[in-house]
Amino acid sequence: MNSSAREQLLDLLAILSFRLGEFTLSSGVKSDYYIDCRTTTLYAQGAALTGRVFLELMRQQNWQADAVGGLTLGADPIVVATSVISVQEGAPVHGFLVRKGEKAHGMGRRIEGFQKKGARVVIVDDVCTTGGSTIQAIEAAREFGFHIAGAACLVERLEAGGRSAVEKAAAPAPFISIFTSDQVKAAHLKLGKK
Repeated sequence: MNSSAREQLLDLLAILSFRLGEFTLSSGVKSDYYIDCRTTTLYAQGAALTGRVFLELMRQQNWQADAVGGLTLGADPIVVATSVISVQEGAPVHGFLVRKGEKAHGMGRRIEGFQKKGARVVIVDDVCTTGGSTIQAIEAAREFGFHIAGAACLVERLEAGGRSAVEKAAAPAPFISIFTSDQVKAAHLKLGKK
């Protein structure tokens, strides 16, 4: 992986997205830290770095993806950044988003954006705790007719059985995290943040 882009992205996550304190996560679990990746993935420099790092991961894994997608809202900035960087580098990887439920109006789609049955896709998410969002996206993508080449998250929280749940849902495709929460916390403390 491009270590300088990866290192810069880790520093931005540590500065912009990591907070110590008392928090209740969406899963209901209590935590002494919180990671809001969107403050990094929606930051201009963070978006560019996110796209580069995810695209490089996909190339290293030889996933040969036609598209990248995930459950809205955490995956949205990752999908767009990866797609934009891919076209800038001359090898387009399209994007799609998975709604939490089918639309009740219009075409009633659950998958928005790229829609080619049988296409190889990578499922992405910002943070993986229990893996619920990633699993919903994997299930919806398979139901649509996509072939899952791989799954990846920006930060894995290393708790609540998220990794094993996503690995089981994604199988035989692999699940890879760009960073762990321990890595982000260490960078946060190294940079002297509170």
